[in-house]
Amino acid sequence: MPRWRRGIIMDTIDRAAGSAEAAARLLTWLSPSFPVGAFSYSHGLEYAAEAGLVGDRDTLVAWIEGILCHGAGRVDGMLLLEAHRSVTRADAERLRDVVELAAALRGSAELALESNAQGAAFWKAIGAGWPTLAQAAILRPLADAGVLSYPVTVGAVTAASGINEVAVLYAYLTAFCGILVSSAQRLLPIGQSQSLAAIASLEPTIARQVALLRAAPFENLGSAALMVDWCSMSHETQETRLFRS
Repeated sequence: MPRWRRGIIMDTIDRAAGSAEAAARLLTWLSPSFPVGAFSYSHGLEYAAEAGLVGDRDTLVAWIEGILCHGAGRVDGMLLLEAHRSVTRADAERLRDVVELAAALRGSAELALESNAQGAAFWKAIGAGWPTLAQAAILRPLADAGVLSYPVTVGAVTAASGINEVAVLYAYLTAFCGILVSSAQRLLPIGQSQSLAAIASLEPTIARQVALLRAAPFENLGSAALMVDWCSMSHETQETRLFRS
C-alpha cells in the first residue's frame, strides 16, 4: 500500500478543489442564464417544425442527432477542440487561424448570426466578469478579431482557464442539445417530461461524438447537414417567427 505523506494528501486535495472550481465555472459559462442570448435561436428548427420535418419527440431526437453527427455539432466540436488545443500549446498564431477559419464556416446568414452573436456576447461577458482572464496574452487573437465564433471563443477561454477539453466538449454539446430541446418546447406539442426524455436519449450520441471528435484529424473539418441549412435559409423569409434562426 502507498505511504501517504502530508504533501501527497494536500496535493490531492488541491487538485480535487481545482477540478471542482473548474467544473463550477464551466457550469456558469454554459448555463442557459449566461448572457449569450442562446434562447433566441432555433438553428432552423422553427422552419423544420412548420414544414412538418419535426413534429414529436422521436423526430426531434433524430433531427438533433443529425446535427450532432453531421452538422454544427461536428463542426463546432472540432473548432472548439482546435481552439482549446491551440491555447493549451500556447500557439497564438494557430488560434488566430482557427478564429478566421471559423468565421467562414456557416451554411446561411442566420446560422452565422447565431454563432457570431453568441461568440461576441460570450467574450463580452468574460471581460465583464473575469477581466484578468480576458486580458491573458494567449487570448489576444480573440480581442483582435472582428468576428468571434461561439465554439472557438468557448474553447479558447476554457483552455486559458485550465479546464479539461473533454469536460468542455461534453458540456458544450450537452448545452447545445438543451437549447434545441428548449426551442422545441415552444414549437411542438411536447411537454417537460418528453423534453427531459429527449435530452436523456441524446446522451449516448453525445458521448460517441466526444470520442470521435477528439480523435478526428482537424483536416476533416466539414458538415453535411444540408436539410438544416435549407431550413435555416427558409427561415429567413418565414412569415411568423419566434426565433432569430
